[in-house]
Formats: sequence, structure tokens, C-alpha cells
Amino acid sequence: MRKTYLVCYDISDDFRRSRVLKTMKGYGDHLQYSVFECQLNATGLARCRHALSNVIHHKDDQVLFVDLGPTEGRGDRVISSLGRPYSPLDAPCIVVDGSERRRGQSRIGIANEERAARHVRGED
Repeated sequence: MRKTYLVCYDISDDFRRSRVLKTMKGYGDHLQYSVFECQLNATGLARCRHALSNVIHHKDDQVLFVDLGPTEGRGDRVISSLGRPYSPLDAPCIVVDGSERRRGQSRIGIANEERAARHVRGED
């Protein structure tokens, strides 16, 4: 049976953090900088934990696995936020040069586009 997990990590070293990010991209959807949503069966969870265990420093780093229950019957993903609006990090985006503010676009909208563009270029 597949379950949905939130996998959240706090990694103290930049090199290890980038390796954890690269590892996690093979297991789920990147929701925030250190948060993934993964739909895993028991074998997938064990593989994910093993892969991360080989990357992290067990005394300095932390990875949390939050079991959200069975994937079947969960319905659509609903994510709400406080502060800046949620936008998927891996979502396709249109990059604009930023020299001219589009009519009706908020500063937050511009900031989200710029953040997505930096992510696509690997500058985050």
C-alpha cells in the first residue's frame, strides 16, 4: 500500500544539503526548499531512508518523515499558506526580463517568477 509522506530536512552543510536535494528529487515532489511530498510503498520508503542515511551526518543533520496516510482516496492535493502564496518549485514558468512591470502584476508575483527562474537556472 502506498502512503503519502512529507519529507522535511535540516542539513547543516551546503554540500550535503545539495546531495540530499538531488536524492529527494528521485522520490517525490519538491514543495519548498527543504520539503518534499512523496508517495511511497514500504520498499520505496526503505530505499529513500537508506539513500538519505548514506548522505547525511547523523549527529548534525535531521530528516523528518511525516506519514500523511494512504495515498488512495486522498483526493486532490490541497496546500494553503500564510505569508507568501504557495507556488510549486518545479512548475514550468515563463521568464521575463523584468525591465517592465506587467499591468496588474503584484510585486509578489514578480518575486515568485524571479524565484522560479533562479531555481530553473540552478541558482537557488
